[in-house]
Amino acid sequence: MSDLPFTLDQLRILKAIAAEGSFKRAADSLYVSQPAVSLQVQNLERQLDVPLFDRGGRRAQLTEAGHLLLSYGEKILTLCQETCRAIEDLQNLQGGTLIVGASQTTGTYLLPRMIGLFRQSYPDVAVQLHVHSTRRTAWSVANGQVDLAIIGGEVPSDLQDALEIIPYAEDELALILPVFHPLAKIPTIQREDLYKLQFIALDSQSTIRKVIDNVLIRADIDPRRLKIEMELNSIEAIKNAVQAGLGAAFVSLAAIEKELQMGVLHNAHIEEVTIKRMLSVIVNPNRYRSKAAEAFSREILPQFATPGWEKHLVQPPSLETDVLKAAAAHPHRGTPANGS
Repeated sequence: MSDLPFTLDQLRILKAIAAEGSFKRAADSLYVSQPAVSLQVQNLERQLDVPLFDRGGRRAQLTEAGHLLLSYGEKILTLCQETCRAIEDLQNLQGGTLIVGASQTTGTYLLPRMIGLFRQSYPDVAVQLHVHSTRRTAWSVANGQVDLAIIGGEVPSDLQDALEIIPYAEDELALILPVFHPLAKIPTIQREDLYKLQFIALDSQSTIRKVIDNVLIRADIDPRRLKIEMELNSIEAIKNAVQAGLGAAFVSLAAIEKELQMGVLHNAHIEEVTIKRMLSVIVNPNRYRSKAAEAFSREILPQFATPGWEKHLVQPPSLETDVLKAAAAHPHRGTPANGS
């Protein structure tokens, strides 16, 4: 591999500079000196015979060649990490790493419970939870940075062919009111009552707000007629505002279990209306799935799922299968040792 014009360390440095916006901050994040980072970049540019950064501005800006190298470099580094995890699986089936992704609501209220159950059975597995927007989460799964994810939004159309999207579980949206609101004292309210309430909602440009609006439309509720008096940037802030009597809101039922048990919020029932959305599990069927990810899919996901979801799950490529195939094709090399 000595004929390659770059090293993995140089790719890591390039990625850090692009992420941090400066050579100094990149050096700090990698725990090396700034002169060492600068020297590596100079060597890389000399080996490739192209400039990778425009050095005129205050922020380190990639050139076109720099962007191209970064794009491929991130794929190379991700594949290296995936390789290490696969080898670690073969060497240590009791350990390993599980990386789970989630959109905001599922990542805040559902995944921590699932990971807690998983850790009870597999305390030696290192678990990472990455909570981002549905789009960013889908990109992470497609790029192999995340083993699997649970999302509530729609996967971007340009990623749908690259991912396996599995209907997983229904998530009910609840209409929450202050416990002292007049409508909290009656068993059910009418659909038309919604248009008389003052609502607290997420920012109109947020992904979750758009998902909720689409779900309301499917339930024959016109979100444009709702009186939005206040927009906040988190579900927790919305729950606190409703509890303080500032308005009503639609939130995931999973997000208010604790508040309902404590009796500090009221879940209002709308006559003949149940508002639900489908959560999805997304995986990349062409990526190696770690033993930890397989155990999570087999033992934890079914506990929260709609029955029958597993039949949609395609088995991913297996490193052990690939090794055995290679051994069969070249018997003189011997067979791999048993994992026990």
